[in-house]
Amino acid sequence: MQGKSVVITGASMGIGEELAVALAARGANLVLAARSEEALQKVKQRCEAAGGRAVAVATDVGDPEACRRMVERAVEAFGGVDVLVNNAGVSMDALFEEVTDLGVFERLMRINYLGAVYSTHHALPHLKARRGLLVAISSLTGKTGVPTRTGYAASKHAMHGFFDSLRVELMGTGVDVTVVCPGFVDTNVRANALGKDGKPLQQSKHNEAEGNNMALGTCVSIILKAMDQREREVVMTAKGKLGQFLKVFTPGLLDRIVFKTMKDRQR
Repeated sequence: MQGKSVVITGASMGIGEELAVALAARGANLVLAARSEEALQKVKQRCEAAGGRAVAVATDVGDPEACRRMVERAVEAFGGVDVLVNNAGVSMDALFEEVTDLGVFERLMRINYLGAVYSTHHALPHLKARRGLLVAISSLTGKTGVPTRTGYAASKHAMHGFFDSLRVELMGTGVDVTVVCPGFVDTNVRANALGKDGKPLQQSKHNEAEGNNMALGTCVSIILKAMDQREREVVMTAKGKLGQFLKVFTPGLLDRIVFKTMKDRQR
């Protein structure tokens, strides 16, 4: 990653922030994108302290023009784009029948799915010029539906399908596509999840101290390895891999396990 130009959406916190700092330590040039300029400036300082160069670009990925400007800024600052990490996303936590604002589904799709589409569309010519890498931070929920996450699961399924299709289209161009599927990671993403009224919950409804969440550093290390090896897909955790096996051979059993797991997390 020495001298490579890496654009990361959702870089102001969580996986995006820690991935940016780790890449900066490897000598990468970072383009940090998220809505909060103030938060991005703090991440920029961390990246520069780690030894990398960084620029902050306030970006709402749900706006295609904002995504275009983000890519233009990357080219302006570092001459092109070697890697695009589509990490920006928002979750939800509400039973479908209790949702009072159906706009939450549109917002989830616009940010989690269309945000990746817009960013990728504008970055693709530059990635092809450098035989670059597309990274999609999806979720285990993008492969298996989870209760209280209907809109989130739908957006991640859409994201996953988009990048699986694009990967085939790009065969022979030198551009690879890596889809990463984390499970529960120790971030504040669930505290920022949208509730039944479409507003951020601000506090997770689950017991985040129960010790079942993957450490953020571990998650980032797995992503970095996948990027280094330009892997096709990474399903994190043994339980996640087992879930994919059960989905193929005993899908009814998987449904019951997921239902019980989510009930236990809500206690």
